[in-house]
Amino acid sequence: MNRRLLSAALVLALAAGAPALAQAPQTPPAAAPALRPTSLAEAIPLIDAGFDRWQAQAHAPGLIYGVVKDGAIIHLRMAGQRRLEDPAPVETDTLFRIASMSKAFTALAILKLRDEGRLSLDAPAETYVPEVADWIYPTTDSPRIRVRDLLNHVGGLVTDDPWGDRQQVLTEAEFTALLEDGPPFTRAPVTAFEYSNYGYALLGRIISNVSGRPYQTYITEEIMRPLGMTSTGYDVFASDLDQRALGYRWENEAWAPEPDMRDGAFGAMGGVQTNAPDYAKWVAFLASAWPARDGPETGPVRRSTVREMASGSNFVSPRLRTGPDGQPCPGAGAYDMGLQVATDCEIGTYLAHGGGYPGYGSYMMVLPDRGLGLFAFSNRTYAGPSAPLMEAAALLVRAGVAPVRTIPLSDDLAAGYAATQAIFAAGDVAVAQERLAMNFLMDRSVENWRTVLGALKADTGACDTSSAIAPNGALAGFFDWSCDNGRVNGRVLMAPTEPATIQALNFRFVPTPAP
Repeated sequence: MNRRLLSAALVLALAAGAPALAQAPQTPPAAAPALRPTSLAEAIPLIDAGFDRWQAQAHAPGLIYGVVKDGAIIHLRMAGQRRLEDPAPVETDTLFRIASMSKAFTALAILKLRDEGRLSLDAPAETYVPEVADWIYPTTDSPRIRVRDLLNHVGGLVTDDPWGDRQQVLTEAEFTALLEDGPPFTRAPVTAFEYSNYGYALLGRIISNVSGRPYQTYITEEIMRPLGMTSTGYDVFASDLDQRALGYRWENEAWAPEPDMRDGAFGAMGGVQTNAPDYAKWVAFLASAWPARDGPETGPVRRSTVREMASGSNFVSPRLRTGPDGQPCPGAGAYDMGLQVATDCEIGTYLAHGGGYPGYGSYMMVLPDRGLGLFAFSNRTYAGPSAPLMEAAALLVRAGVAPVRTIPLSDDLAAGYAATQAIFAAGDVAVAQERLAMNFLMDRSVENWRTVLGALKADTGACDTSSAIAPNGALAGFFDWSCDNGRVNGRVLMAPTEPATIQALNFRFVPTPAP
């Protein structure tokens, strides 16, 4: 077939009140160069080339991906076909099923009900779904599954991809019968992370029982519509067929259509259908929860509640990708509530989730410290574009498009740093004794500090101490001074007193390397 390529660069103002771990980002194909763009204009062709390579290798008929920065789409591109039988290109408003990326909506709905005082995360699931009360646990010392355990995928239920995907069509009555039978456990609850679509379907039932509305209705009315997501929902047959990306699988070197699955009881784990403009509003809303700040709440759920989705459970897993110089780039991550939270050696902290479904694959990322969000949808079974999306995030970071937000300098830390500068200049902590916490001179005497500072200054030579301190909170920060013979790296740590006083100072001399 002829593949038609469409692209669009849209800047859409979005209202800020706007997968399984097995689908974590893979190392991009070797053909993808580790280049270092210096601007958004330089980064975009590299991002597009990475997605072109991925689409060809993944045999994805259609694809759309976008980048959201500070609440606006800064890049949106479509490629390929939304329908093959009567070829039609992917367009801006083409609807895709996003599979397990639906879980974040379910998790946020549970947290919203918690905020309203209607459920407790630490209550046993059977509190809200009586059918669970008769489940037979694997050991006599197994804890009862809590709502929180279902959110974190630590309920002891077996990984159920791809079985869970095909349960999408279950009626509520059929799901009730499944709950009454009870599942076999693969392990005792709260002993390990194991991804469970069944568990998120159970969360959907909890939402329905607690809210008194079908979970689809509650999530649509309480979260999606307030964000302006007017084209997003669960019932694909209620949407215009001409706007939908039809799903395909690749087998025997050809595309075969996947049958559409109707909305059912398992939709809470993967039933959402959306388009790029709508999903950009969701990504913008998630990113807008950072940083913590004063000011009115403009979204359907509190900012602090959104940030709670990214706290991470206690089952952390390592992850590794190839960095920009071909070297290993280590990181680690954990699942929390509908999102993974992870760290990466290059891009820092990010939230992510993938979606794999018969006929569809998707991936999303939010870099909360940078105000950046990315997403991609395709219409091929389990073709989640995690690799090009991860590389796109890295390219944008390298290009300086999304620098880490700076933490404001507090008055307390500014005073502590001024005292530190005076102490170094005098070579004596006594000059700022009123700024020292009660432990400071108990941990090291004035005389010892004079000795240490004297030796340090003899090594460094004259230093320029005028550089600003870099806060990593309101009461701690790092500094870096240039000296005749090298550099001084240091930290100021304030005590939790009123007024705040210095509880610890650290200095480290890094000499200039010899020729």
